[in-house]
Amino acid sequence: MVPVVIGVIFVVYLIMYLSPGDVTATILGSNWTPEGAEIIRERLGLDRSFIEQFISYLVNFVHGDFGISYINSTPVIDQLSVAFPNTLILVIISITLAIVLSIPIGIRTAVKPNSIFSGFATVFAMIGIAAPGFWIALLLVLLFSVYLGWLPASGMENWKSIILPSIVLSLSFMAGISRMMRSSMIESLRTDYVRTARAKGVKPKGITYVHALKNALLPTITVIGSYTGEMLGGAVICETVFAIPGMGRLMIESVLSHDVPCVLAAVSVMSICVAIMSLVADLLYAYFDPRIKARYMRGRVSR
Repeated sequence: MVPVVIGVIFVVYLIMYLSPGDVTATILGSNWTPEGAEIIRERLGLDRSFIEQFISYLVNFVHGDFGISYINSTPVIDQLSVAFPNTLILVIISITLAIVLSIPIGIRTAVKPNSIFSGFATVFAMIGIAAPGFWIALLLVLLFSVYLGWLPASGMENWKSIILPSIVLSLSFMAGISRMMRSSMIESLRTDYVRTARAKGVKPKGITYVHALKNALLPTITVIGSYTGEMLGGAVICETVFAIPGMGRLMIESVLSHDVPCVLAAVSVMSICVAIMSLVADLLYAYFDPRIKARYMRGRVSR
């Protein structure tokens, strides 16, 4: 996790360093002068070399200091403390919605692959994967906010404000999880131990939910872990369309204003969250697969 986070910070810092634009022009505005710009650069440490700036930022980052915003002249941690909870709430609700709906759909379509429900679910999954998130967001806003007036179109003032963004963010991931669950479940139902269970007279529900489901969950858990990390990136679109004051919107506004400390802080927090979710997915995989757990308990790792 540590090398990944450091590598992400380095790449983003390098991109921001090489990108065109002068933050002093944004700060000084119409009062910009070469002398004033030089004073601002010296105060912000921009007159030093790239390596010196990066090492200084990395040392401060390890100590929990994300720096001062170039634009607002306020600690970046204060902006993160406001934006991160909003994004976290959106991601948690979206991934929960995707899991709760997609796993039963995947199981149902695997048990009865030729049913009408299975065909409908397949079409829905293809639409969810192919349709752009911002396009779906605009359609939902037009339907539920403009025409029907049931839900707010922007902001995050109450629980109704989170419904449309959660649906948009979870839709594509719901389609991917259900497809993975369906494929894994079909493969598990064709294994020898399931045939043996049928021959012993085990009921269909017992075969599905006791014998086949646990093994079918293994690849699905890995997909859910990666999708949870991707949701942080997908939240940028939702937060921009629905005007949610979260990490994605903070990062977009910081990039446009060339506010390097805010951009680095937002990307760093997102990369840490992605790394943590990958670790959690690996731990859950080991928990649901007794073979992996037994190998680790004996001090051996599968090659």
